[in-house]
Amino acid sequence: MLDEVERWLARRSWSANDRPLNLLLAAKRAAGERGTISVVLPALNEEATVGDIVTAIRRDLMTPEVPLVDELVVVDSGSDDRTAQVAADAGARVVRRDAILPRLPTVPGKGEVLWRSLMVTSGEIVAFIDADLREFDTRFVSGIVGPLLTDPGIGLVKAMYDRPLETGGEVVAAGGGRVTELVARPLLNLHWPRLAGFVQPLGGEYAARRSLLERLPFPVGYGVELGMLVDALNLVGLDAMAQVDVGERHHRHQDGQALGRMAATIYHTAQHRLARAHLVRPLLTQFDRENDGFIPRTHSVDTQERPPMLEIGEYLARRAA
Repeated sequence: MLDEVERWLARRSWSANDRPLNLLLAAKRAAGERGTISVVLPALNEEATVGDIVTAIRRDLMTPEVPLVDELVVVDSGSDDRTAQVAADAGARVVRRDAILPRLPTVPGKGEVLWRSLMVTSGEIVAFIDADLREFDTRFVSGIVGPLLTDPGIGLVKAMYDRPLETGGEVVAAGGGRVTELVARPLLNLHWPRLAGFVQPLGGEYAARRSLLERLPFPVGYGVELGMLVDALNLVGLDAMAQVDVGERHHRHQDGQALGRMAATIYHTAQHRLARAHLVRPLLTQFDRENDGFIPRTHSVDTQERPPMLEIGEYLARRAA
C-alpha cells in the first residue's frame, strides 16, 4: 500500500506553477462547455475577508484577458453581519442558503451549503474556496482547476499548503490543522490507507467535476471534506484524484472547543462510512468554567447527510433545461 501511495504522490501531486495561466486558458478553450468553471464561497459572518477574495478572483481570473472563471457565487448561510453586502459590492453573485431548494428545510453546516450550491451554479467544474482566507492568492483557484482542465481522467483536486497557526501574537510555522493531525489523518491512514497521501484532507479549497459532485452524498457539517474523499475514492478511484501545492494558507483559527466539535463530527462521518451505522451516543459534552465550577454543555454531533444531487427532482429539471 505504501508503494501505491508513493506512486500516486509522484503522478498526481503538482505545484500551481506547473500549469501557467496561458496553458489553462488554452485548455479551457479546447474543452468548450466541459471547461466552464464556477467558484463557490460558502460564507457565514465573513465580512472581514470575503470582499478581498471576491475582488482578487474578479481582478485576476474574470477579465477579458484572463476569462478563466465563468461565475463566482457566494452562498450566505445566515450571516448576521455585512457578509452578503460586502460580497455583492465586490462583484459576486450572492445567494441565500435558505432560498435554495426551499421545500427542504435547511440545517446548519458547511456541507449543507456546498450541497445546495450545486443548484445555483452551472459550471461543469466547481471550485470551493473558504471565505475566511486572508492574504488570498488566486493560485488557490487556478491551481486546483488546472488538472481538471488539462487531464480528462481527473475528477477531484485538493489544494495542499503550509498552514501556520497564528495565536497570541506568535506564529507556529506548521501549527495549523490540529484536527487534521489528531483525527482525520490517523483515521485515513488506518481505514483508508490509499488516501494517506493527501496533505490537507480537510482543507476547504478543492475543485471537482460536476459529474462527480452530483453523484456524491454530502454530510451536512464539517465532515463533508473527509466524506467526499472517501466516497470519491469508492466512485472513481485514487488515480482520478489529485492535489496541487498553492503555497500558504492564512485564516481565522477556531478555539479548542470548536475544534472538539469538528473532531467529533469528522469521526462520526468516518464511522458512518465504515459501518453505515450510528454512534451509540451522537452527542459531545464539553465543559466551561463559571463561577460555580465547571458547567457541562452538550452538543449534537452532525449525523444527517444530503443525498446525491442526481436524486433531487429540481436539480434534474434544471440540468435538463
